[in-house]
Amino acid sequence: MRKQYDFSSARRNPYAKRVKRQVTIRLDELTVAWFKQMALDAGMPYQSLINLYLRDCAASGRRLTMTWKAP
Repeated sequence: MRKQYDFSSARRNPYAKRVKRQVTIRLDELTVAWFKQMALDAGMPYQSLINLYLRDCAASGRRLTMTWKAP
């Protein structure tokens, strides 16, 4: 390894903004099983499928609508 490197002609990584961030979320077993089966059918990792689904929701501005029944 060199003692000194010359970065004067270096350029920034153009993909740096697209780096994924690891987070922890809690999902119920049925949801995980559903995504795993869908991912198996699509031939891709289930975490990638969940990411694609959430990205699509964010890009389309989809909002969750929930109504609570009165007791």
